[in-house]
Amino acid sequence: MKIIEYDEKYLEDVKDLLVELEEYIVSIDKDKLDQVHPDYREKMAIVDLEKVKNNNGKCYLAIEKNKAVGLIMGCIFPYDEYDYLDFTCPKRGEITELIVSKYVRSKGIGKKLMQKMEEYFKGLGCEYITVDVFAYNANAIKFYDINGYHSRMYVNIKKI
Repeated sequence: MKIIEYDEKYLEDVKDLLVELEEYIVSIDKDKLDQVHPDYREKMAIVDLEKVKNNNGKCYLAIEKNKAVGLIMGCIFPYDEYDYLDFTCPKRGEITELIVSKYVRSKGIGKKLMQKMEEYFKGLGCEYITVDVFAYNANAIKFYDINGYHSRMYVNIKKI
């Protein structure tokens, strides 16, 4: 297994990985709000990769047997002029996607992808890394905890 920067020849694999993650999220969504829209496969990868391109980001792929079996995307989003009013605004990177195919999990691929993105962010002077994790994704929460991340904010929801 090797980690490489995104290469367009793996676009179909990226689409497959994103669909696999979204299908998993749908399966654990207790609120039944997530979905895999019919356009998801064709549009989501393009949207995510464009976000990476436009926000000083990177996409790294875990390649095994000439197939992408994992990916991580991260960006450095700019602060706006009002963020400084209530936040010290250290430079931070944000992990926007992290997926390891269910067929190759528990082999350290996620950790290697995280390390690669952390190196990238650190090399650009980031002091922090943030990542949003779906509250019902206990496996992801445990993974991030093991890798030194902790919760800072919670989003609460109530059906009315």
